[in-house]
Amino acid sequence: MNGHQGTTEPTASKVPEVTLVFWIIKIAATTLGETGGDTATMTLNWGYLLGTALFLSLLVVFILLQISARKFHPFLYWATIVASTTAGTTMADFADRSLAIGYAGGSSVLFACLIATLVVWYWSLGSISVATVSTPKAEAFYWLAITLSQTLGTALGDWTADDTGLGYDGGALVFAAGLAVLAVVYYRTNVSRVYLFWTAFILTRPLGATVGDFLDKPKSDGGMALSRPIASAVIAVFIIACILVLPQRAGQHPGQSDAAP
Repeated sequence: MNGHQGTTEPTASKVPEVTLVFWIIKIAATTLGETGGDTATMTLNWGYLLGTALFLSLLVVFILLQISARKFHPFLYWATIVASTTAGTTMADFADRSLAIGYAGGSSVLFACLIATLVVWYWSLGSISVATVSTPKAEAFYWLAITLSQTLGTALGDWTADDTGLGYDGGALVFAAGLAVLAVVYYRTNVSRVYLFWTAFILTRPLGATVGDFLDKPKSDGGMALSRPIASAVIAVFIIACILVLPQRAGQHPGQSDAAP
């Protein structure tokens, strides 16, 4: 009876179940990554290279803690997400500005790297579903894909806001509209939930990036000119409150037939 495909006993994943709560906290975390990264590199004048080195180091520490954990821990998971989105902000800014490859060039390179990571992940383990993230190898692929998508999102957000002339508010509307279309596709079609998840995950990053930029950029650039440290603190408190108040549980490994894209 246990030999039939798809009847495998569910095992707990080490990432949260993908619900509305997940996306609320995720968008807030990406916004915090933008304002937090800009606080370090611009407000504190650490520069992009030092900021990237610092946040990448923190990210590696959190990923190692996440991989060594035996079960899903909400605060550890979301701390790792915030570290990845902050590192993504500083890495994208370093590539776009310090390396002078521009937003379009940076976005293209990062997109190629992300697609390559997802392809290798699927080729190696047979699935890129987040429900299967319960082994160290799957977690390594997961966090690499997460970090690349966060970095790509920053570059896309900056490119949309600065190079297309849409501004930060216009860019936020574009990405919000894209997410709305994905929601319709999710509820009205049978398109792979795995593909929809990664597309939504990528789009929420530039949405958070443009919202973060909208909060802290000068009014002359279309922003609200808020203090980056204060904006970061407010968003951090919001995230902590969501984790404490809104229920989250680990996703379930549903079996091979459901896990594959």
